[in-house]
This record gives sequence, structure tokens and C-alpha cells, in this order.
Amino acid sequence: MKRAFITGIEGQDGSYLAELLLAKNYEVHGIFRHSTNGGAVNLRHLKADPQIFERTLFLHPAELDDVDSIRVPLEQCAPDEIYHLASQSHVGASFEKVEETCRITGLGALRLLELTRKLPKAPRFFHASSSEIFGSPEQSPQDETTPVNPITPYGCAKAFGTQMTRIYRKNFGLFAVNGILFNHESPRRGENFVTRKICRAVAAIKAGRRQELVLGDTSAQRDWGHARDYVRGMWLALQHDTPEDFVFATGKLHRVQDIVELAFQAAGLEWQKFVRQEKQFFRPADPRQVIGNAAKAKNLLDWQPEISFEQTIAEMMAAELHAVLNL
Repeated sequence: MKRAFITGIEGQDGSYLAELLLAKNYEVHGIFRHSTNGGAVNLRHLKADPQIFERTLFLHPAELDDVDSIRVPLEQCAPDEIYHLASQSHVGASFEKVEETCRITGLGALRLLELTRKLPKAPRFFHASSSEIFGSPEQSPQDETTPVNPITPYGCAKAFGTQMTRIYRKNFGLFAVNGILFNHESPRRGENFVTRKICRAVAAIKAGRRQELVLGDTSAQRDWGHARDYVRGMWLALQHDTPEDFVFATGKLHRVQDIVELAFQAAGLEWQKFVRQEKQFFRPADPRQVIGNAAKAKNLLDWQPEISFEQTIAEMMAAELHAVLNL
């Protein structure tokens, strides 16, 4: 039985990855922040299963800026694979929490790489990078050779972690991989992300608990996929014969406006009656044409997205409508 160690296991990607690995007969260890007390809703179903929790799934309290709190469970676990997913991951919030973002997202990756290097048997290491490392790229679509040129604090912190992963691979011989993840969503997405914000608000409007949805620039475009597809890519990247970096993306652009229309359509409402734009929600230095080329992942890992954008938004809306109408 292989062992895996996941940082950020409580989050969207971490919880889906835990499910994937458990289904593949892994023993899974994950760290959670002390402040949540291990009570994240994304793991509730796994913790409630006596055949899984404390048998093949183990959770440990730790903080990314406290090396000792990570070292102890990591050494006890002695994993075959490490998936570093934890970070301060909201781009907009990174402008308000610049130092915290760099400390947690950037230096957190370095701390974990150094801990990995010092383990008696070095595991394979996956670092969750981001399309934000490209900033506003001149070439489109972006792939593994696109120059790193971040324009947000979050992108800068991720770029640091990405480059350090490459350095540890080249100079210390670690099997260290960057998965350059473009935007990916699901019903487990954080409530402060625009996809979840829209779906949650539309469900509340449907239930008569809100009167309108206030947004910023709905013409902004992104390459949006589904988190379940992307965590499958993470696992495939660590099964590859050699450590390499991979872009995971759909190669298709959609507007925020497309999410709005699909969400209201799923709720049986006309979006024009409920949506209002406010300049205060426009994000500074917002990259517009960020679209990924995942040809390398397709060719070497036989990976490609299986869940469409439309299916993703429909799934998110179904979950929000179920939650609000069954309260």
C-alpha cells in the first residue's frame, strides 16, 4: 500500500485528491490548520466512514509557517508521494495580504521541499503551481515553456515555489514536479471565488433570500476546468517515469458572463433582472487571455479533461440549489 501526504487536504483539490488516492488503495495522510480543528465540510463524509477514517485516512494539525508541526507527521508517515496543495490561493485577497501570501504560498513550498530532501527516503513531490505565474503572457496559449512573469502577489509567490521546485529537482535530484494548474472549479470551491459566488447567489435569489447579484467585470475570460480532472492529472504526473512540469488546462476560454447565464438558466431565472455591475469589484492588473495548452500532459500522461465547463457549472448549481432549498 502506497502512502501519500497531502497539504491542503481540507480544500477543494485536497479532498478530491484524497478520494482518488483512497480509491487507488493508498494510505493517505493530510495536514489541516489548527484553526479549522479538522472540521472541513469537504472531508466530512470521509471522516464519517469508519472503514476509512483512522484506518487509511489520517489527519494531522499543522501550519505551513511552522516547520516542526509539518516535520513530525511527515517523518511518521514516511510517504511515497507528497502533494503540496496548501496556499493562500485567492488572487484578489493576495493584494490585501501580500506578506502573508508570500510567506504561506511561496516560503511554504520551500519549507516542504527542504523537509522532503532531508527524509531518509525521498518521496516523489508534486507542487501545485498556477497559471498566475504567467501574468499577462504575450504568447497564447501558454505551455510549460512560457516565460514566468507574474503580475499579482499570488502569482509571484507561486512563481517562487515553482522555480524552487525546479531547483530542487535539478540540484538535489528530487523527483519534483510542477503541475501548472489553470482555473478549476467544483461545488467544493471556496465561497470567495467568482464561480462559487455566482452559483451561491443565484441559488439564494431562487429561494427568495436575495434580490440581486453584484459583480465586477463579467467580460473577463478564463480557462476553467473541473477539479476532479485536475487532481487526476496530479496523480498521473507522479506516476510518470521522469519528473517534469505539466500544464493542466482545457484550452478553452469562457467569460464570467457565461457562468452568470448558465447559473441563472439552471435556476430557471432571467439573469438580466438580477445582475448589477460595480466598479469596486474590478480587480487590478487582471490578466485577460490566459489559456492553457495541455498537449504535453495529453501526450506523456494520456491526460485530458473529461468534464465540460457546462457540466461543471450545472453540478455547482445543483449543489447550491440543493443546499439552499433544503435548509
